[in-house]
Amino acid sequence: MKLHTLISYLQPYKIYSGDNPNISSIENDSRNIQKGSLFICIKGFNVDGHDFAARAVEKGAAAIIAEKELDLSVPVIVVPNSKRAMAVLADAYFRQPSRKLHLIGITGTNGKTTISHLIEKIISDSGKKTGLIGTMYTKIGRKEYEVKNTTPDSLTLQKIFNQMVNEGVNSTVMEVSSHALDEGRVHGCDFNIAVFSNLTQDHLDYHKTMEAYKNAKGLLFSQLGSCFQHYPPKYAILNNDDEATGSYIRSTAAHILTYGIDRKSDLQAKNIQMTSTGTTFELISPFGIHIVSMQLIGKFSVYNVLASIGAGIATGIPIEQIIQSINDVHGVSGRFETVDAGQDFSVIVDYSHTPDSLKNALTTVKQFAKKRVFCIIGCGGDRDRSKRPLMAEIACRFSSDPIFTSDNPRSEDPKQILLDMEEGVQGYQYKIIIDRKEAIHYAVKAANAGDVILIAGKGHETYQLIGHQNLHFDDREVAKEAIEGR
Repeated sequence: MKLHTLISYLQPYKIYSGDNPNISSIENDSRNIQKGSLFICIKGFNVDGHDFAARAVEKGAAAIIAEKELDLSVPVIVVPNSKRAMAVLADAYFRQPSRKLHLIGITGTNGKTTISHLIEKIISDSGKKTGLIGTMYTKIGRKEYEVKNTTPDSLTLQKIFNQMVNEGVNSTVMEVSSHALDEGRVHGCDFNIAVFSNLTQDHLDYHKTMEAYKNAKGLLFSQLGSCFQHYPPKYAILNNDDEATGSYIRSTAAHILTYGIDRKSDLQAKNIQMTSTGTTFELISPFGIHIVSMQLIGKFSVYNVLASIGAGIATGIPIEQIIQSINDVHGVSGRFETVDAGQDFSVIVDYSHTPDSLKNALTTVKQFAKKRVFCIIGCGGDRDRSKRPLMAEIACRFSSDPIFTSDNPRSEDPKQILLDMEEGVQGYQYKIIIDRKEAIHYAVKAANAGDVILIAGKGHETYQLIGHQNLHFDDREVAKEAIEGR
């Protein structure tokens, strides 16, 4: 595509140099520049892309997008905001790939990964080729690719969408983080369905207030657009038991499907029966009453399933077929995942890293635990410090044997993180074992028949971030090793 054709999608801009080179790729990382690339200078938290513009030209960049004039030998297009320009240019360069996909976005504090996997399975079972973008990986058909962020930047997203279109994907399901919404990473994404799971405390290190956090999530629903699209219709799938839903209903013109347990909703679960191996409930919907018997455990799992059923209905899949897909699900990696090495006690690994998700996990455990409940929990470094005492207090209140340990301390001193946690647990009995591996081995050695060990916070993660080191660490592997070593 010629440069002048590409930048015609931008408003406003100033172009320095009248050259009109052919653009072979768009890049925001100078290391990926090839001959004919358009390099976009992005100001990051630690690095400013403008500092690498000259190097990009040396490597063959044909033009530069920047927020200020640069003295270079190639055309420099100056825009007010290069991140916004990147979203526009990426969408144009790849010829609006998200419009060729049935795109479903999920936002909320907890449940995004599980809901995205459930929806992906429902749609895949209906015979369509699916794509998935989220915390664990990007998936195109059956192929999986590593990811850096839950929601990639706008350029990476459009590249992924383009690849999905080229490989015959029909429907794409993606997790949409509050950071991504606030930073405009999903600008240019034409969502057909937006799903809201819940809103509880998290990421206040970034958003500062719960109101700002709520408003960031709400952008997904307002960005569904204000026109009444007949085919395919646009839908907002909203948790009616969450107070934030009222705000999101007001912010969208899309069709609305509500789901819930406690409040009357379009999709409502009643008569929930739970065991240590699964959950059964009555689904009340406009299509009648159906029994859902799933292998997932917990009230939070019921919410996740209701959200997924709503997305399936909005996609046009028969409800009987949706329920069959749900009933066939065994679980999602690192989400209330059991570790079974023949022991007579239970070990569960869960990603619960917020106060609400930890409370949900422990409340569920207590419904089937016969004796003691061990809870191994830490808090991430360089993240929301205000939730640390809350997490610790919940661990002490809902388990018999809380053990505080390291999560991903990053640049912080693990001892300081634990001191922050201890501020919320005066009067409680608990144990501190800084080394996470040692903490898991301690709990496994101490557990007896009928006990439950919940290893919380890291879930599917296969690493531990300590200082500048990314070390291999998998809670499931460590737990299995400890069990087999008893």
